[in-house]
Amino acid sequence: MTTEGVLLERDGYLAIVTVNRPSKLNALDDQTIAELDATFAAIDVDDSVGAVIVTGAGEKAFVAGADISVLAKQGVLDGIENARRGQALTLRMESCSKPVLAAINGFALGGGLELALACDVRFASSNAKVGLPEVSLGIIPGYGGSQRLPRLVGSGNALQLILQGDAIDASEALRIGLVNGVFEPEELMDKVKAVAKRMVMRGPTALSLAKQAVRRGAQMPLVDALALEADLFGIISSTDEMKEGMTAFLEKRKPNWLRK
Repeated sequence: MTTEGVLLERDGYLAIVTVNRPSKLNALDDQTIAELDATFAAIDVDDSVGAVIVTGAGEKAFVAGADISVLAKQGVLDGIENARRGQALTLRMESCSKPVLAAINGFALGGGLELALACDVRFASSNAKVGLPEVSLGIIPGYGGSQRLPRLVGSGNALQLILQGDAIDASEALRIGLVNGVFEPEELMDKVKAVAKRMVMRGPTALSLAKQAVRRGAQMPLVDALALEADLFGIISSTDEMKEGMTAFLEKRKPNWLRK
């Protein structure tokens, strides 16, 4: 599947979503945001997809940010609408029933980092630069960065990145827990695929419910989150998937998950 700004490819059970505007360092304009939203909507209901990898076309950028030429013209109402449009996309990615992995292959700045923050796990090439530079342009993060970044790396690290507006390199991103691993550029995609394929070997319903437990539970008081976990544990216990997983373990064989 190819659209003007987004490329969707398959590698077995993996869906690879590439922001495909290399001449613009894969900057997000309204059309690309809409195409990404539609792509994730289709992936979410496609039972043949086990996991998703998000990356950027070319060697320079994952996504360099939002399109500044568009942001420069916005007023109050335009700004609210633009932020809500970007937030709707990142919420769509975050709530996807499949594991979503970011392969950060260069600059991930502003909206690009916010896109990566909406993924479940993030891996970076050794030459990647990540940051939220919005204050240097006289604005603030608008696609969820001010909320997801402190939840991931703590408020102190997040505020330093947001208030300084400077990018950090991959090793520093790894140190503060912003990314899960760093690989050489030529190895990045193969390494991320290997992680994704390990996830796809697990039960698809279990993956989905585990994501729900973590994502939804993070927004709740602990007692409510534990109740949610118990409910989801009960749901998975009623499935043929659980029976197959347990039987396969006892029979010392690999489980045969029902994937299309």
